[in-house]
This record gives sequence, structure tokens and C-alpha cells, in this order.
Amino acid sequence: MRVFLTGASGWIGSAVVPDLLKAGHQVVGLARSDAAAAALTAAGADVRRGSLDDLASLGDAAAASDGVIHLAFKHDIAFSGGFQAAADADRRAVETFGEALAGSGRALVIASGTLGLALGRVATERDGHGSSPVDSLGGGPQTRRATAELVLSLASRGVRSSVLRLPPTNHGEGDHGFMATLVRIAREKGVSGFVGDGTNRWPAAHRLDSGHLFRLALERAPAGSTLHAVADEGVPFRDIAGVIGRHLDLPVVSIAPEDANEHFTPLGGFVGIDSPASSALTRELLKWEPTQSELIDDLDEGHYFRQPPA
Repeated sequence: MRVFLTGASGWIGSAVVPDLLKAGHQVVGLARSDAAAAALTAAGADVRRGSLDDLASLGDAAAASDGVIHLAFKHDIAFSGGFQAAADADRRAVETFGEALAGSGRALVIASGTLGLALGRVATERDGHGSSPVDSLGGGPQTRRATAELVLSLASRGVRSSVLRLPPTNHGEGDHGFMATLVRIAREKGVSGFVGDGTNRWPAAHRLDSGHLFRLALERAPAGSTLHAVADEGVPFRDIAGVIGRHLDLPVVSIAPEDANEHFTPLGGFVGIDSPASSALTRELLKWEPTQSELIDDLDEGHYFRQPPA
């Protein structure tokens, strides 16, 4: 298959590319910078220069492909106060893909998230894209969930569409995301913290397992599928803090919920959420089995605690 991939040089995309190539697919990756283009070329992918704002180019690339995997999101804008603008740009890109693929039976796979789907219980693929604690960020999260619903509705327009929900932690060596941020905060504060009693649970997956699932979804997910890339159903946050404290030789302490925003900035609104998730239906549907390290084992490998040379 000729696959058009946005976000191809990103954290998850750089795991999807080699998985697709190894399976014999041709990859055309969207690149908005010289560095991204060089990384894609080095990985063996073809390059299409542009951004999510180049809608005509996105439509042409989708129309020329046998399937689209959409991972790109304007995270730099989203986390500097422009979440709604980023979500709106994402929506326009997805609408463009839908128009280009309508009536073709070709695949469109987009990334979404499991965070906040079902507080206090294990979320499944059958849970919808309804309200969530992340709504406190503003209208952007609602827009993103509406975009996911749009993708699922494209099944009725002849698109083999699927939404692949990622857990908040996609870990692995080289990660600069959630786990790396927690390590940085612990170093800065001199303690490794958890909120309240720390029993709230976090789902997780190794990025290579997530990348592999995107390929399986592209190849054989039925139209209108919701999928979960979850390896660890729910790791108690206190256990995560414990590993970080042990590796950094820091006390492991409880942070009062009312102090979480100040202590865990910029993650204060998330670290106390109890949001486990299952992938049982995904595993059965696509025969996906994670093979990489689980979160605690990956933390214990030590790479999160190596500081770059001065």
C-alpha cells in the first residue's frame, strides 16, 4: 500500500514508519521542516513538504494514497494557550481527508486519546467521546472528540475509518513527554510526588507497540472502529512515583489535591485522574499483542534518568 502519514517524524510516527516499511508498504510522510524531511528520508520514506494548513496539498496526497494515517497535531500551539486553534486545524485536515477518500473504501486512521473516558472505572472501546475532565482546557478537547466522531461517521461514506486511542503515556527511550516531565519535576522539587493516596491509575503503552497497532489498523480495521493502544491497563500513580524516587534517590511523598496544580505544573490537571483503560476488544479484533517493556519495567531500565552531558 502507498500510505500517507502525517506526524511521520514525531514520537509515535517515527515508530509507525519502520513498521510500515518492514511490512512492505510505501510511506509518504508529511514534513514541515528540513529536519523532519531529512529524518524521513533517512528512515526510507518519501517526503511531502507542507503543514496541516496546506489543505489542497493534504487532499492531493490522500487522493493519491491507498490509506492515510493522521498523527500530526499542532502541539506547540495547543500547549501555549492555543488548544482551540490547534483543534480547529486538525478538524479541517480530517475533513479534507474524508472528502478525498469518500467512496473509495480506503483506510483513514486517526489518533485520539483514552484520558478521562470513564473516571474511576476501566474504559473500553465501547465508551464514547463524551465529556471529560480535560474539558477544563477549553473548547479544544470537545472539538477533538467531535473530530473523532466525524471520522467514525465516514464509514457511511465509503471510508474504512478508525479512531485509535492512545494512552496518556507512550513510553520508551528518547521520550520527552509525560514520564520525562515527571522526572524533571521530581528533580526540580526534590521529591517524587503523587496526588492524594496515589491509587489513581494510568494506562500506558510502549511507543513501538502503539506504532505497530497503527499499521494493523491501516491494514485491517473494519470501517467505524474504535481501537485502544493500551498495554498497561492501569498503573497506580504511586508506583510510578516510587520508581522515580528510587532512581533519583528522592523521598516519595503525597501531594494534596489542592496543591497538585502548583507542584506538577504543567501536568497538575491530569496527574490525579483515575483513568484506566482496556484494550481487550482491540486485541481480539486485530490480534494485537504488545511485546515491549511495560511502563514500570521501562522506567527501571534507567534511560529516563540519564541526564545529557553539560
